[in-house]
Amino acid sequence: MKLFPKILLGVVAMSFVVGASAQTGTLKKIKDSGTITIGHRDSSIPFSYYDDKQQVIGYSIDICMKAVDAVKAELKMPNLKVVLNPVTSATRIPLIANGTIDLECGSTTNNIERQKQVAFTNTYFVTANRYVAKKASNVKTLADLKGKTVVSTSGTTNIKWLTEENGKQNLGMNILAAKDHAEAFLMVETDRAVAFFMDDILLYSLVASSKSPADYAVGTEAYSVEPYGAMMPKDDAEFAKVINTATANLYKSGQINAIYDKWFLKPVPPKGINLNVPESPQLKAVFANPTNNGDPAAYK
Repeated sequence: MKLFPKILLGVVAMSFVVGASAQTGTLKKIKDSGTITIGHRDSSIPFSYYDDKQQVIGYSIDICMKAVDAVKAELKMPNLKVVLNPVTSATRIPLIANGTIDLECGSTTNNIERQKQVAFTNTYFVTANRYVAKKASNVKTLADLKGKTVVSTSGTTNIKWLTEENGKQNLGMNILAAKDHAEAFLMVETDRAVAFFMDDILLYSLVASSKSPADYAVGTEAYSVEPYGAMMPKDDAEFAKVINTATANLYKSGQINAIYDKWFLKPVPPKGINLNVPESPQLKAVFANPTNNGDPAAYK
């Protein structure tokens, strides 16, 4: 009878040690490899992009690096190597889904459809789908683009919406698909397209960075609400808990405000442009009560 309590105590102790140290899924992959791989964009100013020294910087990157710090603490790996892997609008979801990257830090809209393939962190920005066109084109509404050539970026919610709306309204637009935002804006700049449809914050940054900002106007019509979050592997609750706890703490503590001000209210490299975009009421609500809801109605 005396032997049984000792055996039971040993089993309990062993299970505690295993339970405390064992990781699964993405955390195990990161621990075993000694690296965490971050997907980033090349021209999504000010979220995720290359500066003039070819360094990856941006608002999304700063937030994701706070999440990386949380992973380092969770795994007790302060020297965990961070690998930066460029992605495009077309490749970002497949690269998360196949495990090439662990966290995608860019300007990606969280929606119900995408949540079937990937998971999202707590929302860190709320924007809207609009268009940019040259003022000389006299485009004021979507109807003004009937029969015209327009562009959006491949693999985005914007080009999906644009294609569907083109059919619904029988607009007869010729829709071009650009590989990235910089190429799409260049098409408007060189008159290969009349308008570029994209999230308004990205359009404002592209206009501000252009050779002649005064030549362009962003449309006043907002076609959809676009909440941004970083993508993570789907159905990995352990990894998601670490990341979302870190982002929630960042928001609720108020530390996010300094990061936001750095990228939206102060000059940003490489050209020193200042977007001068204060936190919207929707974003303030998200920071106060973090959410990764993919329903646009949750942000109105």
